[in-house]
Amino acid sequence: MSPVSKKIKILVADDQRLVRDGIASLLGLDEEILVVGTAENGKEAVALARQCRPDVCLLDIRMPVMDAFRPSSKSAPKGRPPIS
Repeated sequence: MSPVSKKIKILVADDQRLVRDGIASLLGLDEEILVVGTAENGKEAVALARQCRPDVCLLDIRMPVMDAFRPSSKSAPKGRPPIS
């Protein structure tokens, strides 16, 4: 990665810990990617997305509390596109 390159910030959300941690670990091996957070449901994902401001949210479709469809329709922080 060149000194001027910016790492891609990713948030991972999955209700299954093994899947969530596995994906985050694999993504973390790439020097151009920074996993900024992990969440076990959509509600946590929305809160973390607003806090961490990831470039990409990788969401499981079926999760307890709030599935992936609801967070993707929530408003993003001011000046950002909707969380998807």
